[in-house]
Amino acid sequence: MGPALLFAPGDRPDRFNKAAERSDAVILDLEDAVAPAAKAQARENMAASTLDPAATMVRINALGTEAARLDLHALALGRFNTIMVAKAADVDAIAALEKYNVVVLCETAAGILAAPALAKLPNVVALMWGAEDLVASLGGSSSRFGAGSSQAGSYRAVATHARSQMLLAAGAAGKVAIDSIYADFADLDGLAAEAEDAVASGFGAKACIHPSQVAVVREAYRPGPAQIAAATELLAAADAAGTGVFAFKGQMVDGPILLHAEQTLRRAAQ
Repeated sequence: MGPALLFAPGDRPDRFNKAAERSDAVILDLEDAVAPAAKAQARENMAASTLDPAATMVRINALGTEAARLDLHALALGRFNTIMVAKAADVDAIAALEKYNVVVLCETAAGILAAPALAKLPNVVALMWGAEDLVASLGGSSSRFGAGSSQAGSYRAVATHARSQMLLAAGAAGKVAIDSIYADFADLDGLAAEAEDAVASGFGAKACIHPSQVAVVREAYRPGPAQIAAATELLAAADAAGTGVFAFKGQMVDGPILLHAEQTLRRAAQ
């Protein structure tokens, strides 16, 4: 699913199909986007939804809570088998969800530290991280520098570290890494920069909270004509060289550089 994943509040069924039309996959949210009093209705909406299960996942509440128990009961009545587990950290609890394809949302200190073990579970298909819940779990107040700072809008060091640690855990286990949301949905330039970094770093998808963000994320993941031409030319030169390392346009090229070119063409094909 991806590269642009769009959250849709479970208590707003009028937005389900719109979200599906405007994104690559929908995350039906039963957790943070839904007030406690509306969660029961959100579960009913999810169970009755006719969205394509291949392009839909359901975010449930943190395991061990009554809300999560009710979420899982409602899921059993519906059509969806891919779930995103909020505040994931308990490896055994995630492993017990063996009937589902699980996206673990590592958004607490415990979750980030458990990411390598979570990524190795056979039912875990992807990992995502969350910045604000992470900082809150540490007793902090904001994951990004404020407007008065010379680094305004940039992540603080702890958030950057967590993002990298989760990406490494996912990559080491061969699982997809999903980059966190960009909360300031009016700042499309900031989103573009962050999405471009996500692509270059190896994230397979990025989550969106507003339809206007989808096109920006897609554009970041879509290689331009010049990138496609350069990757194609480089791989052709590698075939012609027939050696592990060769010179191309004044630079030495080896295996990792060729893998970068292959990734570019793979994204272009998608």
